[in-house]
Amino acid sequence: DVQLQASGGGLVQAGGSLRLSCAASGFTFDDYAIGWFRQAPGKEREGVSIIASSISRPYYLESVKGRFTISSDNAKNTVYLQMNSLKPEDTAVYYCAATNLNGGTWIPKGRNMYDYWGKGTQVTVSS
Repeated sequence: DVQLQASGGGLVQAGGSLRLSCAASGFTFDDYAIGWFRQAPGKEREGVSIIASSISRPYYLESVKGRFTISSDNAKNTVYLQMNSLKPEDTAVYYCAATNLNGGTWIPKGRNMYDYWGKGTQVTVSS
């Protein structure tokens, strides 16, 4: 079974940092795109950052570019999201998600294209 276990959320002041971790199991890491989506109250779930081993450039939501960095440790089947310079508008439940690339050469960005989801982790940034 595919499993995604997210951790690392919490409460932080504006300007602070958090690192999210997504431990994956049940699939071949190299064949998948794995990333982070977030959903704030009353808003749609949006892709924040997504990475794939076979694709050189990760995806970042425009509003997090320069502040967030996604990385993966294939030996540990874990994806990390380092979040720096956090803003109150980053407050949301963050979800880890994965989808099989099926040999594709581009990173899917839409949430409907992701088959596997972990439980969310709350990130709260106070002003």
